[in-house]
Amino acid sequence: MTGRRRTRSSPLPALPRPVRATALAAGAVALCASLTAACGVIPGATGGSGDDPVKVMTWAPQDTDATNKPGMPAMARAYAKWINSHGGIDGRRLEVLTCNDHNDSVGAAKCARRAATEDVVAVVGSYSQFGDSYLAPLEGAGIPYIGGYGVTNDEFTGAMSYPVNGGQPALLAGLGKALAQSCGNVVLVRPDSIAGDQLPAMLDAGLKAGGHADAGDQLAADDATEYGGQAEQALRHATGGGTRKGCVVPALGDRTDTFMDSFRRARDDFPAVRTATVLGSVDQTVINTTGGASGPYEGAYITGWYPVASDHRWDPMKKVINEEAFGDNRIDPADAGVQTTWIAYTVLKAVLEKIGEGEVSADTVRRTLNDGLRVSTGGLTPTLHWPYEGKLAVVGFPRLVNADVTLQVVRDGKLVAARQGIGGAHGIADMTSTLENADVP
Repeated sequence: MTGRRRTRSSPLPALPRPVRATALAAGAVALCASLTAACGVIPGATGGSGDDPVKVMTWAPQDTDATNKPGMPAMARAYAKWINSHGGIDGRRLEVLTCNDHNDSVGAAKCARRAATEDVVAVVGSYSQFGDSYLAPLEGAGIPYIGGYGVTNDEFTGAMSYPVNGGQPALLAGLGKALAQSCGNVVLVRPDSIAGDQLPAMLDAGLKAGGHADAGDQLAADDATEYGGQAEQALRHATGGGTRKGCVVPALGDRTDTFMDSFRRARDDFPAVRTATVLGSVDQTVINTTGGASGPYEGAYITGWYPVASDHRWDPMKKVINEEAFGDNRIDPADAGVQTTWIAYTVLKAVLEKIGEGEVSADTVRRTLNDGLRVSTGGLTPTLHWPYEGKLAVVGFPRLVNADVTLQVVRDGKLVAARQGIGGAHGIADMTSTLENADVP
């Protein structure tokens, strides 16, 4: 979830799309071939049934000064190569276009418009903080958005969005429930923005479920270059919780690292305080770049959407990476973006297998998703399906269908499963009922 100001989009009815031709004109084929390198097209290794390839897009920010997720388009390319080298999906080759949104609303809109121009059947496994910029063009073109990262509320409201995780709402609820048993005062440091205004309700819902008082609400600018004042205020509030250590929860997205740099300098005067946060603000890549075991996240609780990277359920993904992208250091199997892209393409594969020999278009992909398709992800998530309105529509998230959360801890610089799970339970906890009771503003 981003700290930028936005209004949340309301679910929109699907719009009809024109009937597509079944073959491209020769001139268009030649043009596309000439632009392959620029467009990021990954040609298939086999032709399958001889039909046109299934064209999709994956986007993410790269080479910017803020959050970068190069592993997501790289994972999409590796998946396409692997699928095509094994005969395609029902004989159809998979063609992946990639796009860099540059962490910019204009860039996100350009990626979405290009997806429409290129006539892709879906945008799959992508990351962008600008849902209000890309969802409208996708909805206008009838293109489904499968498996976004869950970084904005828009992904849980848009009718064309098919999320595979619970985003920050589920993570904060799960973190609150975990911290209720181990923390004194809890302080949330979050963006002073419309999007940030929703975060306290999610964390407090989890704290309340664990019998804990609400968290302190520490506001912070989402574009600051340092957070010394906010860090000291949060630390002072966290130390007032009696005998148990207080906990500070930064949820500033791509500015969490900046806050933690200030927090680390101020923390020496407040030893009885620990940190905790959520994936999306911190992941294994961030932990690595901030010093690993000697960095500020050592010992921190972190809630995630999926099992830890060492879990055997990730073995099929690791096999694909080893076969098609060995040595590509952009693809970290422990990165939540890479994992989300893998799950999103698992959904796409299930959709195409359901369509079988029928026409593959954005319309048929969307109809298949809407007609009760249930997708198994090998235990990485619950069985996924997307009714028009899920159970969490009452709190403003009609498309949020997977509220599972895992509790992890940074130990020796690595994210590993916490010995004690959420609410005393090991493994995965479903936050649906907790979120249903959230007091969302």
